[in-house]
Amino acid sequence: MSDIESLEQIAKEVRRDILVMLNKSGSGHSGGSLSVTDILVALYFGKIMNYDPHNPEDEERDRLVLSKGHACPALYAVLSKAGYFERDLLWSLRKLGSPLQGHPDSKKLPGIDAATGSLGNGISQAVGMALAAKVLKKKYKVFCIVGDGEMDEGLVYEALNVAGHYKLSNLIVIVDNNGLQIDGKCSDVMNIYPLKDKFDAFNFKTFEIGGHNYKSLLDTLTTAKRNVLKPSAIIARTVKGMGVSFMANKVEYHGVAPSDDELKRALEELK
Repeated sequence: MSDIESLEQIAKEVRRDILVMLNKSGSGHSGGSLSVTDILVALYFGKIMNYDPHNPEDEERDRLVLSKGHACPALYAVLSKAGYFERDLLWSLRKLGSPLQGHPDSKKLPGIDAATGSLGNGISQAVGMALAAKVLKKKYKVFCIVGDGEMDEGLVYEALNVAGHYKLSNLIVIVDNNGLQIDGKCSDVMNIYPLKDKFDAFNFKTFEIGGHNYKSLLDTLTTAKRNVLKPSAIIARTVKGMGVSFMANKVEYHGVAPSDDELKRALEELK
């Protein structure tokens, strides 16, 4: 099995875990968790990020900020598979007292570098981390995943302005560009396009790729990680609900957990 085939298999397993945990919780965000899965799998299992699940507080580790915090089921499933905690903990998603809340909490779960959920705040934290690394002369990179709907927030552009001004080449922003947000198409709710022009204007090195193509993901993430001149932005075109035919490109599945029948059908597709 090739490296890319291995990553595709891991992504299938992650998507299965996402759907099971959402079904057990009875609530949560299906569409965006499935669209961001391949990005997270590439980061953690494609030899991109420097991390150690046995030493999650390592000062030299790369940081991952999931600014679109509602997609945390995908991050939880990936962290479990990477060895941060036992897989059985996944089934406690959104349960009272569980460290796996509906948005990630950095004080309750190893591997979570930033508490996020209020959209726009995650990328601001990521910029702060990258700026701190520059000041302290640390070599770690900061990866920040933002949603395209999240880019309605003015706070995002203030953060991009700071990153560009200080030439934070250790910051890599990845846009999960699935084209849909809770109220409909991004282009209808609050048109954010053209995204590349916006990042370019803030002095980013900008890439546009297919967000489910592992060769493109790995090649571009590697190039961005080597960039020493300015911050990088990767606009990854994705499909909301990717991997499950009846959820794909359906805005109705933004914040809906699969029913028992839907779970059975989805798991059948993800064999």
